[in-house]
Amino acid sequence: MSQTLPPIQTGRIAANGLEFDYDYAGSGDTIALCLHGFPESRFSWRAQLPVLAARGFLAVAPDLRGYAHSSRPANVADYALPHLIADAAAIFEAFGAKRRILIAHDWGAIIAWQFAIEHALPLDALIIMNVPHPGVARAVTARPSRQWLRSLYTLFFQIPWLPEKLLGLFHARAIGDAFRHMAVDKSAFPDAIINHYRTNAMIPGALTAMLNYYRANLRDILRPQNTPIIDVPTLMIWGEEDSALGIELTEGYGPFVRDFTLNLLPGVSHWVQQEAPLAVNACISNWLDKHWQEESSFSEEKEAKRLL
Repeated sequence: MSQTLPPIQTGRIAANGLEFDYDYAGSGDTIALCLHGFPESRFSWRAQLPVLAARGFLAVAPDLRGYAHSSRPANVADYALPHLIADAAAIFEAFGAKRRILIAHDWGAIIAWQFAIEHALPLDALIIMNVPHPGVARAVTARPSRQWLRSLYTLFFQIPWLPEKLLGLFHARAIGDAFRHMAVDKSAFPDAIINHYRTNAMIPGALTAMLNYYRANLRDILRPQNTPIIDVPTLMIWGEEDSALGIELTEGYGPFVRDFTLNLLPGVSHWVQQEAPLAVNACISNWLDKHWQEESSFSEEKEAKRLL
């Protein structure tokens, strides 16, 4: 008899002075926080939340600040990484997390990498999808490579008002095209799913907020800096057919992550957890079987010693 997975429910929570809509499955104080990317939403984790809940997590996927009907601060500076990291930490705290696993894709993964680097809160596990560690990204972009061409769209996004004007034409058709054109398996994005993202993008102010992630952070992301090694066990899942981020960004993690596992998924695009949910869920499950400890790796005594 097949297992009945816990249902996905919805809620709204106050954290870091803002309010966030979120989907969730499961219960308890072991929180799996799932952070989406651009131009997605909490809906992008629909295939993962029930599976995580079945493992005993309270799996939570918020709409990040500025997206859909979560709070939408007005200024570009409001979308700088320190604020985004503080949002994630505050959401963990709002749910009373005693153990924490951070799972993230695209812009969510940029936040998650920095969250772990800065040790915003203790994590028990980190799972990243199709975004490189910032140290790897800096190393690749410091030399001439095809990645410069792949990333030109981020420079276009720096222009005021014009990108959102163009992206919003014809009920945000370009947003839908971003999923369909990049996807290898087009059937993963039927009209109902595409229309969800297009409708979200057309909420007044949403496109500007979404683009402000790029406007507030591009220079700092690429600026050289020393990054402490991440001690948290880390899984990176990467769709090999990512047209925005090259496969070379999966190499060279030794200096940055102490316990690093890479799962490459051939024939899968940037939209990895939506396009190949069964493969992604299997990667997560198999890795957790080996890396998830029954007791937290961050006991109060260990954390107190780390802070000395």
